[in-house]
Amino acid sequence: MPASDPRTRADANVAAAPAWPDRLFSVLKRGGIGQVGYVPDAGHSRLIDLCRAEPSIRDVVLTTEEEGIALAAGAWLGGVRAALLMQSSGVGNCVNMLSLIRTCRFPLLILVTMRGEWEEFNPWQVPMGSIVAPVLALCETQVFRADDADAVEAAAQAALEFAFGEERAAAVLLAQKLIGAKVWK
Repeated sequence: MPASDPRTRADANVAAAPAWPDRLFSVLKRGGIGQVGYVPDAGHSRLIDLCRAEPSIRDVVLTTEEEGIALAAGAWLGGVRAALLMQSSGVGNCVNMLSLIRTCRFPLLILVTMRGEWEEFNPWQVPMGSIVAPVLALCETQVFRADDADAVEAAAQAALEFAFGEERAAAVLLAQKLIGAKVWK
C-alpha cells in the first residue's frame, strides 16, 4: 500500500497509541482488582476495553459516578477489591458519597481522567477540572497525579497500596495531556 493510503496512516496511529493504559491495567491486575465501575469515558476507553476483556475483573457500567462508591463498598464487604474510573467532572458528582468512605473506612481506588486543563475546548469542564485535587483532599482522599505516561504506573501503584493498605480513599489524576486534546466530531 502507498504511504498515502488511509489504511497505512490508521495502522501507524494504532501502533503509536500510548502504552500507559496497558501499564495502568497491569497495576490493577497485580493489585488484585476484581471489579471496575465506570461511566463510559473516551479517556478511559482503552482501560475499559482491557477490563471488559479480562475474565477475573467484573466491569460494571454506572449511570452516575457516585453509584461507583457504593458499588466499591459492596465489593469490599464481599471480599473483592474494586476501582472506580471517572472523568474529572464526575468527582463533583461524588462529594456526598465520599463521606461513606470517611465514615465506614473502606478502601477506594479512583482513577480520574482530567478535563479543563491542557487544550480544553469546553469551558464547562474548566471549573471542576481546576478544583479536583483540593475537593478530593477535603474529602480525605489521598491524591496522586500522573502528568506524563512514564508517571502513570508509579502513581497508580502508590495509590493502590495506599488505598488498600490504609483502608482509605486514593485517587490518581491522569493529566489531560495523557489523553490528548478532545474534539467534537
